[in-house]
Amino acid sequence: MQPIPALILVSTTSDQLATLELIAQELLDHRLAACVQISGPVTSHYRWEGSLTRSSEYLLTAKSRADLWPAIQAAIRSRHHYELPEIIALPADASEDYYRWVLRETNAGTSTLSNQDDSNNQ
Repeated sequence: MQPIPALILVSTTSDQLATLELIAQELLDHRLAACVQISGPVTSHYRWEGSLTRSSEYLLTAKSRADLWPAIQAAIRSRHHYELPEIIALPADASEDYYRWVLRETNAGTSTLSNQDDSNNQ
């Protein structure tokens, strides 16, 4: 039996909404994320090159699987214009139905879940 994939929430920011729209499309086109939301603008406060900085940015949040993390990072880096883009993943729990939907939309297949369903129904 294959291990059941863990879910993650991935975030990145950009001062260019168009950049995040491209990243969202890339993640969805390649089934690296089941859902992508873009929020903002938000105000980011951070230290950059020795100075405190404040900027207006947009926040992208993607729902995906932990086993796709390397490919997600590569996809974001390939489209991002920042020298050092924020690319963060956090573990996530979800309702069973939402979890199944994320797995389906990211091509995880249903064989593992189908086997689990069968054992739960006996």
